[in-house]
Amino acid sequence: MKIQLTLLAIALLTVACNSNKELPTVKEVDLNRYQGTWYEIARLPNRFEKDLECVTATYTLNNNGTIKVLNQGINLTDGMQKETATGKAKVPDTQHPGRLKVSFFGPFYGDYYIIDLDNNYQYALVGDPSRKYLWILSRTSSLPESVFNKLVSKANELEFATDQLHITRHNCN
Repeated sequence: MKIQLTLLAIALLTVACNSNKELPTVKEVDLNRYQGTWYEIARLPNRFEKDLECVTATYTLNNNGTIKVLNQGINLTDGMQKETATGKAKVPDTQHPGRLKVSFFGPFYGDYYIIDLDNNYQYALVGDPSRKYLWILSRTSSLPESVFNKLVSKANELEFATDQLHITRHNCN
């Protein structure tokens, strides 16, 4: 787990240093409605989630306006071991509420851009300006095919490598 967290920190630093491409984000985010558990439906492959399935992210709004982040997943190649990573997120610029910063390692923050968000907060498309990281999230462990295809199409238009998407399994019982 320490290796994965170290790799996450390196990845976030890389993202923070390479965040030079414009990436549109949603204009409004109600953090009270965004908090709670989200299921990862799909992601671009990354080192810190290698071999993880049944991945969820739980966001909890703190009194000071920051957000506690709890990522969990099951490592299928390591005897169904549950892995967790706890971090924090913040909105550094209220003029851009869809552009969050997330940290799992000390003072180092990476970009967490909410690209698309359902009006009822049932699904979200999240990425970073470098186009190296992308997640499709849902409040349930599956999405209707039409919604999934819409989000993939939007990500493709924004130049993410959607042909490399990993579909996350949620049957880890």
